[in-house]
Amino acid sequence: MFRVTRRYAFAASHRLHAAPLSEDENRRLYGKCNNPFGHGHNYVVEVSAHGPLDPGTGRAVDIEALDELVKRQVLLPFDHRNLNEDVPAFARTVPTSENLAGEICRRLKRDWKTIFPGEWPKLEKIRIAETARNIFEVKADEIE
Repeated sequence: MFRVTRRYAFAASHRLHAAPLSEDENRRLYGKCNNPFGHGHNYVVEVSAHGPLDPGTGRAVDIEALDELVKRQVLLPFDHRNLNEDVPAFARTVPTSENLAGEICRRLKRDWKTIFPGEWPKLEKIRIAETARNIFEVKADEIE
């Protein structure tokens, strides 16, 4: 088995604010990320898939197909967007990086079998860095 990881980047803004909490609770929980005007990140997303080496192509994952899927499901919908206002998935969900990683995973899984109709490759994990120090990872089999 080979694991293939591709790295992608996009810029987006958001505000971390949970509607059920009071203003004070939100400020305590999210700190500067609760700024009413929002703030932005240059996100770096890693998408990992694994599968056996195809003896005919010498590859485990069709990189061009993966790139197209990520472009359509992640980069175009999220790049230079306000996650709270422009992405329906975050209309009622706080756009933390954990939730963003989960949403990216769901989007990729939704179309995965259309792009990769065989048994392999399998989506393995999503890793997202919002800063050099804040990195979040979720395994694809942990997200429905």
